[in-house]
Amino acid sequence: MPSFHRFATALKASALALLCLAAPVLAQEAEAPVPNKGDTAWMIVASVLVMLMIVPGLALFYGGLVRTKNMLSVLTQVTAVASLAMLMWVMVGYSLSFGGDFNQFISMGKFFLAGMTSDSTAATFTDGVVIPEFIFVAFQMTFSAITVALVVGGLVERMKFSALMVFALVWLVIVYYPIAHMVWYAGADEATTGLIFGWGALDFAGGTVVHINAGVSALVGAYILGKRMGYMKEPMPPHSLTMTLIGTGLLWVGWFGFNGGSALEADGIASLAVLNTFVATAAGILFWMLCEKVTGHNGSLLGACSGAIAGLVAVTPAAGNSGPFGAILLGAVAGFLCCLFVMQLKPKLGFDDSLDVFGIHGIGGIIGSVGTAFTMLPALGGPGDPAEYVLGAQLWIQVKSVLVAIAWAAIGSAIAFGIAKALTGLRVSPEVEREGLDLGEHGERAYNF
Repeated sequence: MPSFHRFATALKASALALLCLAAPVLAQEAEAPVPNKGDTAWMIVASVLVMLMIVPGLALFYGGLVRTKNMLSVLTQVTAVASLAMLMWVMVGYSLSFGGDFNQFISMGKFFLAGMTSDSTAATFTDGVVIPEFIFVAFQMTFSAITVALVVGGLVERMKFSALMVFALVWLVIVYYPIAHMVWYAGADEATTGLIFGWGALDFAGGTVVHINAGVSALVGAYILGKRMGYMKEPMPPHSLTMTLIGTGLLWVGWFGFNGGSALEADGIASLAVLNTFVATAAGILFWMLCEKVTGHNGSLLGACSGAIAGLVAVTPAAGNSGPFGAILLGAVAGFLCCLFVMQLKPKLGFDDSLDVFGIHGIGGIIGSVGTAFTMLPALGGPGDPAEYVLGAQLWIQVKSVLVAIAWAAIGSAIAFGIAKALTGLRVSPEVEREGLDLGEHGERAYNF
């Protein structure tokens, strides 16, 4: 019995020692953050809302602005390049943008989402708060899809479908993924954190990544492609402003997911972004129409739709970095200045950016990205710390980030268009352009009577 007692005592001591050794590990496992179901549900909804922006939103917005003979080609182009972007994202895009530490311009790892499971998590902006990584992948996937689809608007009615698909594939790899990494990736150290993120640039939902990127790329494409036959010589009115208004409404509704979802949580910042998305858009509409009036035109539905997009674009980088009155100011400035550019300056410059992608997304994105430095001011209701926020320093950071985005997009787009031209040629034949791309490129007609 004494021997058994000694054995039991020793066994008990060993068990206690093992528990002491395991306690830190068990505590660490117990403290591992778990996604909140409310945040997860909001991010699922936000991702679906951004999808609504693309198809049918952007497709209808663009489709209504072209001539009837090219409507189906635009719907097809937007749908196809967005679909390509989605597949590219899960294969290589997420890896190159957010996959892991590599350098200031690109990530590396998680190709084909390797190693990712339904238990994998992605960090939000609050310490200890996470969301499922799969929904972060899906949300960011919709951003890449709509950005490349936006470029289509500068190229419509004259570009080959095959050339557009080649361009989109190359452009995503050499333009979109690096800019997304540079602006939004927080690495383990300075050498792996995205270049622009490391500067402290503010881009809440994509003023540089989405809008400047797409606007500049569309401008480069418009110059390389050349003007449509008859441009500035014959009328080219939108064939259905009704369709464009429907598209505008879908874009505005979807943009609540675009901006609100960029908070990555269902919290006060997401609520602020949603409110700002309401008021900046309303200001953009009214001030575009005011610009029409003061320049000698009537306030128009086309102007209202264009102003809505200008306001939405401008508030995108500031959605969570602005009080409501700062957002109104951004929307008003963007609505008025984008209108002046499109109606007054663009005809003098002579380029054929068919649906004013640069005039609205490029100019609006620049206004919003630079203007975010001002909307952070506490005097405008912004979240900047009155004791620490330095307007001049932040303004220079915002300007630097805009200049880098413009240069990267311009050079990368020129390369992508060059590759597409070498492989497929860029423009359809004059005969196809005259009869319309619906029939010439896709063998379809919108109306068969």
